[in-house]
Amino acid sequence: MAVKIRLQRHGKKNFAFFHIVVADSRAPRDGKFIEQIGSYNPNTNPATIVLNSDKALAWLNVGAQPTLVARRILSYEGVLLRKHLAEGVAKGALTEAQADAKFAAWKAQHDEKIAAKKSGLKNEAISKAQAAKKHETEVNEARAKAIAAKKAEAEAAAAKAAEEAAAEAPAAEPVEAPAE
Repeated sequence: MAVKIRLQRHGKKNFAFFHIVVADSRAPRDGKFIEQIGSYNPNTNPATIVLNSDKALAWLNVGAQPTLVARRILSYEGVLLRKHLAEGVAKGALTEAQADAKFAAWKAQHDEKIAAKKSGLKNEAISKAQAAKKHETEVNEARAKAIAAKKAEAEAAAAKAAEEAAAEAPAAEPVEAPAE
């Protein structure tokens, strides 16, 4: 039986998330599987990956073949590196302590890179919000100035009209009442 580590689609249309499963290669994509070893949600930024790396490594050691996307996920999580280092230990190229040190160094660097990306996204969101607020205050000030100018213009026009009406009133001769 050919065993594959692959993704099983879940979720709704245009908003999929995936389970990482070990399944017979002849089984349908969303069908029967042997074991679920994790999940992958590409809808978040950065993508959320929950993986039982020990089970994944055990399945790789007994011959399970990952699909292309599953291989990328396993590589991203360091499972393929652990497999590579374990093979080096088995061949005698390095000791278990050296392999653990190399993996720990890689994991620390990888975690630092993820933390930098998350903080960068957070800072970008904050700066966008500040820029939007600044733009909004500028627009509001411009609108307030335009309204004040319009109001002053209307008041000036009303004062001019009142002045003209007052100027015309004395020019007209008063009508006298008939004498009795």
